[in-house]
Amino acid sequence: MFINRKILTLDEFTIHQLRQFPTATGELSSLLRDIGLAAKRINVEVNKAGLVDILGDAGAVNVQGEDVKKLDVYANNQLMGVLQHGISCAGIGSEELDDIIVFNDDVSNNSKYVVTFDPLDGSGNIDVNISIGTIFGVYRRITAIGTPCEKQDFLQPGIRQVAAGYIVYGSSTMLVYATRRGVNGFTLDPAIGEFCLSHPDIKCPPSGKIYSVNHGNFFQYAEGVRKYIDGCQKKDKNTGGPYTQRYIGSMVADVHRNLIKGGIFMYPATTDKPNGKLRLMYECNPFAFIIEMAGGKATDGKNRILEIQPTDLHQRSPLFIGSSEMMHELENYLNA
Repeated sequence: MFINRKILTLDEFTIHQLRQFPTATGELSSLLRDIGLAAKRINVEVNKAGLVDILGDAGAVNVQGEDVKKLDVYANNQLMGVLQHGISCAGIGSEELDDIIVFNDDVSNNSKYVVTFDPLDGSGNIDVNISIGTIFGVYRRITAIGTPCEKQDFLQPGIRQVAAGYIVYGSSTMLVYATRRGVNGFTLDPAIGEFCLSHPDIKCPPSGKIYSVNHGNFFQYAEGVRKYIDGCQKKDKNTGGPYTQRYIGSMVADVHRNLIKGGIFMYPATTDKPNGKLRLMYECNPFAFIIEMAGGKATDGKNRILEIQPTDLHQRSPLFIGSSEMMHELENYLNA
């Protein structure tokens, strides 16, 4: 049987990257492989969701006041489990949990990193078979190695992430992660059960023809946002429109498409939710890091997302993210 050795698995790729830094400890590589393992387990359950009793609500609400889906709980437990049993994570913060979870044991206390994650973004789409995903961010802890991690290790600006990524469970399952060396995508090969490098060195196109926004909230958006959307819908020398509107309602799927093809994703503040809806720590920061490492931009409409100092684990924020030229066009409207 012919084996194409030009295609690297996630494990091989992280080891190859590690060899370029002789002083590296390998903890980050190990952590990313742990997340990949959790993603494989979640993927199995996502793919058979219609055949087993994991569809629908778990009968509880999370800290955000949203109904918890059964598959959300499963995904959260898988991520927490693999990270706790690994050797590279001191603790986690999850969109599904009220507070951080500290892995208070000798191995974990000597780990350099903490992880934040949304275990199953877009879970409202579980029951209707639309792409959903996992989002994660990795921070180097600021408390002393050898001691239990603390909340201050998590409440760091997104610019201090050392890595961030997402997994999209769709027609194929894909893991995309970014470090300061760039952004790379891996597609799960079900034949061998491994993530294989399929999208090396991803660059977000500087412009595109896709805008993603919930039009149902149009009249709750600020005037500048409404004018930009109007410009997207018609021939407009300022925006470059008309653009094609694509909005799935699953942030992972929407931003993934725009990362690959070029486009802009908007989740503005509304009169009902003046602070926005998306979570800064679990959704905005990881995606902002990924998009910026790929050449794009991310703001809350006024400030660079990665420079916002979080004050709460479940802090919310507006989000505008995407291709650099389209973001510049948007900013002209917001600053007018």
